[in-house]
Amino acid sequence: MENLVKHNFNVTRSHRNGLNKHNSCVLWLTGLSGSGKSTIGNLIEKKLFDKNLRTFVLDGDNIRMGINKGLGFSAEDRQENLRRIAEVAKLMVDAGIIVVAAFVSPLIKDRQLVKNIIGEDDFIECFVSTSLEECERRDVKGFYAKARKGEIKNFTGISAPYEKPISPAILLDTERFSPEELADQAIEILENKNILYHE
Repeated sequence: MENLVKHNFNVTRSHRNGLNKHNSCVLWLTGLSGSGKSTIGNLIEKKLFDKNLRTFVLDGDNIRMGINKGLGFSAEDRQENLRRIAEVAKLMVDAGIIVVAAFVSPLIKDRQLVKNIIGEDDFIECFVSTSLEECERRDVKGFYAKARKGEIKNFTGISAPYEKPISPAILLDTERFSPEELADQAIEILENKNILYHE
């Protein structure tokens, strides 16, 4: 863009990671509404926080109450919703924070956009795998019932598609494991990627 010049500051991400004694990244939880993303994300953050690690959860509904208030659920608005979230997450990674992002993010191309913005090395895709039938059975927020009645348009899994990740860093199977176990599985991925502890 014209008339913009990036300013470089003395304190860098590397300095912040060193101060925090862990690396920073984005753990991106994708899955159907009601799959358990927010529940698992909350547990992941609590477990990391209890280890004295710097964390923050970005959650779909919460983001739409603030920075993305006013965006709808058209394909264009959904993409802009995720683009803004990715830019915020990238800033938080630069701030030295482990970001847990819980978003339906139904389309492969939109998740690729997020990955491109955040950076491949900092983006860890986690597929929260829950069948549509199970999500409808839970229907925690009552959205599926409304979508089936046509009261909610463009609802993922009913009147809008969900494209499963092709090769996620981890598959979190909510129909085989408890949220607590899945949070531990996600944290194990962070440990394996040397995110949690510096040498």
